[in-house]
Amino acid sequence: MADLLSLSAVEARAALDAGDVSAPELTGAYLAAIEETGALNNFVAVTADRAMEMAEASQARIKAGEAGLIEGIPVGVKDLFCTAGVASTACSKILGGFTPTYESTVTANLWREGGVMLGKINCDEFAMGSANETSAFGPAVNPWQASDGTDLVPGGSSGGSASAVAARSALLATGTDTGGSIRQPAAFCGVVGMKPTYGRCSRWGIVAFASSLDQAGPFSRTVADNALMMQAMASHDLKDSTSTDAPLPDLMAALDKGVKGMKIGVPSEYVMDGMDSEVVALWEKGQAWLRDAGAELVEISLPHTKYALPAYYIIAPAEASSNLARYDGVRYGLRVEADSLDDMYGETRAAGFGDEVQRRIMIGTYVLSAGYYDAYYLKAQKVRRLIKQDFDTAYETVDAILTPATPTAAFPVGRKVDDPVTNFLNDVFTVPANLAGLPGMAVPAGLNADGLPLGLQILGRPFDEATLYSIGRVIEDAAAFDAVPSRRAGGA
Repeated sequence: MADLLSLSAVEARAALDAGDVSAPELTGAYLAAIEETGALNNFVAVTADRAMEMAEASQARIKAGEAGLIEGIPVGVKDLFCTAGVASTACSKILGGFTPTYESTVTANLWREGGVMLGKINCDEFAMGSANETSAFGPAVNPWQASDGTDLVPGGSSGGSASAVAARSALLATGTDTGGSIRQPAAFCGVVGMKPTYGRCSRWGIVAFASSLDQAGPFSRTVADNALMMQAMASHDLKDSTSTDAPLPDLMAALDKGVKGMKIGVPSEYVMDGMDSEVVALWEKGQAWLRDAGAELVEISLPHTKYALPAYYIIAPAEASSNLARYDGVRYGLRVEADSLDDMYGETRAAGFGDEVQRRIMIGTYVLSAGYYDAYYLKAQKVRRLIKQDFDTAYETVDAILTPATPTAAFPVGRKVDDPVTNFLNDVFTVPANLAGLPGMAVPAGLNADGLPLGLQILGRPFDEATLYSIGRVIEDAAAFDAVPSRRAGGA
């Protein structure tokens, strides 16, 4: 089994086509891996029977020469994506027992290209969190451990997806990114995570958190695997009014283009208080790698960066307050019976939503209320436009931007549960891209002194994911990051 789990998705596709391994064998290895790494709590539902049925169907298509882009590749699905006939709860009590009759567009695309669904993956409740500790199923755990054996968070909200890919209990996994929820967990777990341009992947069938910020994206162990999954999942979708009909280039071809002649921006505002010195050193090393590969490094300014977090934590809760108003116990999910309709609403929402979700609903309702809308929400939207203008100005002179992915490495489970403001600061480098709707990718680039992974972030122009993959491959090759966590399937 260990040999099968060591294959990248690109390698696995080649082995499947060559007949060196069958899709059912590969799927069986990952189902066994999920069981072996169960203590990490990164899966909340395993669809073993469906997975084997899909693998058998994939094997038939491979033999017939009709293989899709990810034919036979085992995929984990964040529990925010609706999957037909499989419970989809957003890891919240209020959606307990909800089983959609429809498939999200992103997962439908993956299955059409031959992906095999392993099951649903843990996440922060309604994607609200930076550590995967707000889930109704309990926290997911990072397969990397502190030197003293302490359990670490995998990041959030897509922490379960990052954990599963790092632990080799999923070869690929879906995530969503509202303020860094793909890139931050990817950095914490030593894997590759891409947040595409807003509108690149359909949001239809994904449980909404903040509709103007949410975007689906892929997790993988390598940059090439990430490009392959991205090619399979992205599409224009008439069912999503925010989906953009922009042509998707050949992302796999972009991998070998290199960075010679590119100008890479280095924003001075991303040097912040509280950053680990090792993060700064890695950022400088990343700049040297790109310079050695032929890129020109250019210092740039993104002057409104310091306002990104305050603006985000007004806009996102406001949209969450509106989106989560639909969960009232009437049509689906949890219902707590009470003497009146109003009491039923209140009791259901109090019992169904966790503390972090309730906190953000209250903040969002407050900033949208009469007398505060102009002072907070409208002002935050104006700041958002200024942040986007900063990036627009920067991209007049540079092709992409290099930053750290996170200010620190992963921290212990439970350490920041009761400190929401400190938790919010984990997203300091990732939030601006969501406010501006830009693509961003986290690539593992090294280990800190405690042996924990650190990542670099690449930000690009709208709909220019191809350039990010070109740069990501150069960083991946230079970093030669081959460290693996101790708590992984098939490991020591």
